[in-house]
Amino acid sequence: MNWTEWMELFVLALYFCGAVLHIASVLVRKPAIQQTGRILIIIGFGLHSLDIVMTMIGVGSQIFGQGPFYFSLLAWTLIIVYLVLSWHLRMHFLGLTATPMALIIFSFATTLNTVEVTLPRSLLGLWFGLHIGSLFLSICLLAMAASSGAVYLFLENKIKGKSKITGLSRDLPSLALFDKVNAWAVNIGFPLFTIGLLSGFLWAHLTWERFFSWDPKELAAIIVWLLFALLFHQRLVNGWRGRKPAKLAIWIFGLSLVSMLGINFFLETHHSFQP
Repeated sequence: MNWTEWMELFVLALYFCGAVLHIASVLVRKPAIQQTGRILIIIGFGLHSLDIVMTMIGVGSQIFGQGPFYFSLLAWTLIIVYLVLSWHLRMHFLGLTATPMALIIFSFATTLNTVEVTLPRSLLGLWFGLHIGSLFLSICLLAMAASSGAVYLFLENKIKGKSKITGLSRDLPSLALFDKVNAWAVNIGFPLFTIGLLSGFLWAHLTWERFFSWDPKELAAIIVWLLFALLFHQRLVNGWRGRKPAKLAIWIFGLSLVSMLGINFFLETHHSFQP
């Protein structure tokens, strides 16, 4: 194996150990174990960052034509979002969902090493970077909103059903804190998703002289944006809290996954990851 493969292996190991320790800390109720897991995730993130930088230096602009690079970048972005939200909201429970997801996504990046895409040189400009960066940040924020929403619904059902709160449920943060994560993710994520969508359409107009081409990925992105706009509007204007935004965030994130994985791999599109 070359140095890149060894580094990716270390990142996988650190992410795996960090995810396991996050889960173990909840099961045995030992905060010190969670802190160790967080340290391993941060070390893995540092190596992951170095891997991305060194690979871009070594491969150059050709890296943007490799499908696995986007999975690696998405996993890297997810760790950033998790670290920032957990630090700002003091909600380390997010590591239970963020770290396993980052591990799975990065695993795709290391196993799909034969997948390449033909990327026009026109895609390598500022608009493309803005497009990908904004959308990836938005999707990762959606992941946090969806995971928080799922736990919110689980905990609320137990409370409404007057079930005894024991074990893991007893150690969960309050419903208000899960709703706060949803609010942060939506209030920041929707403007970013809008920027990513608009920059994509503007780039398409500059490149192909048309804003919209009925591409499956474009149609899916518009549907996601409309639902995201509804969630953003209802939270900001009509004061949605709790169950409704939790459910809608889960649906939006699910559709985003279908768009990113199903359409990219199995349908003919400008964004295809097919060889």
